[in-house]
Amino acid sequence: MHTNDWLQLALFIGLLALITKPIGIYLTKVLDHKGKTWLDPLIRPFEKITYRLMGVDASKEYGWKGYTVAMLVFSAVGVLFTYAILRLQNILPLNPQGLPGLSPALAFNTAVSFTTNTNWQSYGGESTMSYFSQMVALTIHNFTSAAVGIAIAAALVRGISRHSATTLGNFWVDLIRTTYYLLLPLCLVFAVFLVSQGTIQNFKAYDTAKLVEPIGELTTQTIAQGPMASQAAIKMLGTNGGGYTNANSAQPFENPTPLSNFIQMLSIFAIGSGLTWYLGKSTKNQAHGWSIWTAMMILFTIGVLACWWAEAHGNPIHQALGIVASDGNMEGKEVRFGIFNSSLFATITTAASCGAVNSMHDSFTAIGGLVPLFMIELGEVVIGGVGAGLYGMLVFVVLAVFIAGLMVGRTPEYLGKKIQAFDVKMSMLALLVLTASILGFTAWAAVSGWGQAGLNNAGPHGFSEILYAYSSATGNNGSAFAGLTANPANGDPHYNVTLAIAMLIGRFLMIVPIMALAGSLVKKKIAPPSAGTFPVSGTLFTILLLGTVLLVGALNFLPALALGPIVEHFLMLKGQLF
Repeated sequence: MHTNDWLQLALFIGLLALITKPIGIYLTKVLDHKGKTWLDPLIRPFEKITYRLMGVDASKEYGWKGYTVAMLVFSAVGVLFTYAILRLQNILPLNPQGLPGLSPALAFNTAVSFTTNTNWQSYGGESTMSYFSQMVALTIHNFTSAAVGIAIAAALVRGISRHSATTLGNFWVDLIRTTYYLLLPLCLVFAVFLVSQGTIQNFKAYDTAKLVEPIGELTTQTIAQGPMASQAAIKMLGTNGGGYTNANSAQPFENPTPLSNFIQMLSIFAIGSGLTWYLGKSTKNQAHGWSIWTAMMILFTIGVLACWWAEAHGNPIHQALGIVASDGNMEGKEVRFGIFNSSLFATITTAASCGAVNSMHDSFTAIGGLVPLFMIELGEVVIGGVGAGLYGMLVFVVLAVFIAGLMVGRTPEYLGKKIQAFDVKMSMLALLVLTASILGFTAWAAVSGWGQAGLNNAGPHGFSEILYAYSSATGNNGSAFAGLTANPANGDPHYNVTLAIAMLIGRFLMIVPIMALAGSLVKKKIAPPSAGTFPVSGTLFTILLLGTVLLVGALNFLPALALGPIVEHFLMLKGQLF
């Protein structure tokens, strides 16, 4: 644990704090039309044409049911569109490698994965997807699924900030403006930056190089080509995470330099961090937004330090074989990035529902692997996915306020609105749906022949692989303990299908109760603050919010974690590996 690593962590958090307000200000202009952006003269005509072509009345707003139905219809069409392209990939253009169409189960899994902003990949990108599939089927979803998450967050914030109202905005307007004014311009700039660092962007057929040192009968290596910079930009900014190549952000063409690695990590948190400022601005309580941001950063810092400590100390069994203790655990890590950057990246990507990786989480120590797993199981509310992290954290805020009200014997109030039984029920439903999906599917796979057949490791580590897979799918993260084979050669569809169902549950069965919560809050009147009003900013609120997040996570998942990474850690100390 070196000084330059501490400095990098401080630099990361400091820069994130600096960009939070500017991004929040811009989000306010984009989502709530409060002032013109500098892109209005260029993009406004295209925005109007898009509304006209889609038959959208931009001046019309919807209640929570109308808003939710529009989102569900849009997402359903996206699944069908993507499924068709992946199945017909072999006859579509931009396929210089002649890659075949995907199997029904894999196409279904992938279509659901990218529609839900999960980007779980039961395949190797460069050996499975044509350029057309990458750019049309998958990249479009990288934009639209991120825009959907931001739109839902904006609708919930409007439900909190408005009062005595019935509408939450227009889904189609939020979707289009977020894509046109936010995601496309940022990704264009980011892609150019990545190209400047060495990320490739072309349509060449794959190259073949002769190995300097042949490996058995293997004398050549295939070098993937393609439009990687544009893919990498949106996968980070939109917290999508799907790698163009199987090695994801450890691949030198996707992530060439230490600077590109740092900026990629910063970009994962950027929009989600700005949304906390947007919340404060919209509710006219900027301290509230910063308190939520502070709670997120405390959880994030604890996670980074725990993961970094575990990986820096390494595996005592390896050390007994002659590996120097100070080297830590370098298994599964790209030597260009080392232990700290791998631990930092792993914590960021799982805290933010991104799923991009620059190291193999399956090769982390037991405690090192527990950190990204637990970050997902907390609901990925530590910044979280774009939009999804904010609305997930606001569910915990409602519960924290409710708990505070019980403590003092008063009707709970949140920013002047009384939190009633329906609001608490919707908040708990959103959380319990995730828990039931993760633990239910994990239990089924762990005792089934098809579930065990996909494992490459036995004992608690094998259980952790299953638990991580369904946590990642339900949490719409997409990273994996990749020792799990989810798309077996024999074509068994169980993992592909159940993981896809978990993704749908984690995305839409969480969004529906959250939108119902927004619909309830927007109708409420605001009561003036009194001596008994619980403050939703400051140290006390931050501590209560942290306690609520950790207790819910611990109570729901500690027994499962005890069967996996925790027991594996103690067995490792006794000299046993899996």
